[in-house]
Amino acid sequence: MYRTLERRLIQRLRDFLRRTYDLDLVKIVVEQPPKVELGEYAMPLAFELAKKLRKAPRKIAEEIVSGIGPIEGFDKLEVAGAGYINARVNRAEMATNLLADQKPKVAVPPGKILVEHSSINPNKAAHIGHLRNAILGDTFVRLLRFAGREVDVQNYIDNTGVQVADVVVGFLYLEKKNRAEIQDLIDRKEDRGPSKIPSRPIDYICWDLYAAVSKWYEQDKQNLQARVRTLHEIEAGGNETAAIAELISVAVLRRHLETMDRLDIEYDFLPRESEILYLHFW
Repeated sequence: MYRTLERRLIQRLRDFLRRTYDLDLVKIVVEQPPKVELGEYAMPLAFELAKKLRKAPRKIAEEIVSGIGPIEGFDKLEVAGAGYINARVNRAEMATNLLADQKPKVAVPPGKILVEHSSINPNKAAHIGHLRNAILGDTFVRLLRFAGREVDVQNYIDNTGVQVADVVVGFLYLEKKNRAEIQDLIDRKEDRGPSKIPSRPIDYICWDLYAAVSKWYEQDKQNLQARVRTLHEIEAGGNETAAIAELISVAVLRRHLETMDRLDIEYDFLPRESEILYLHFW
């Protein structure tokens, strides 16, 4: 659509230059303005013509803008600075044309499609990169459903990986907290007693703790043995360390799902790696 508009704009400019100045330019440069407020297209055309026409660039730009007339798909042309010509697309008209140009759907082959996306490690708060991937995945799902496909959405939860193990190490070795104390952090209300100091969400706490554990490993490489032991216990299951990992990962996952719910992103399945391990599927 934008390429079509650009070609239309260039052709109208060529016609105007030929008609008004008897000039036939082989190439008309079209740039992207530095700010969206300046429009979708910017042209330094007047600067290129200044020497040939022996006029100030701004004067030439004003003559072009006032004389070229309306162009289909464009709201208006404007003169900017010393002689730039900025073109603004008529977005309302573009949207109307796009909606009216609904081509027949392609034939939908039989069968269900399974799309897996997001898959954020449940060890700390989601960041903008996670949200980008989730939005890309959700957009793909919506496109498939719009095309008539039957789609199930899966969010694979890696709750037994080294990232979760590192947060468990942080609680056990740095914070010296047991399962009950970690549960208390998760269960805290927004207000803590008469002080009314907001408690921090568990995924935010884990974020800082994950960073602290990384520094702890750097201080003494022997500390990495704690990671190895913790990871093995989580993978084995049926012990206190695995129970703490389960507690933390579920709490953080709930926070992730709350975030996705605000973006209207939903999942049909949440398969967890721990279940695959404990059922000996892997």
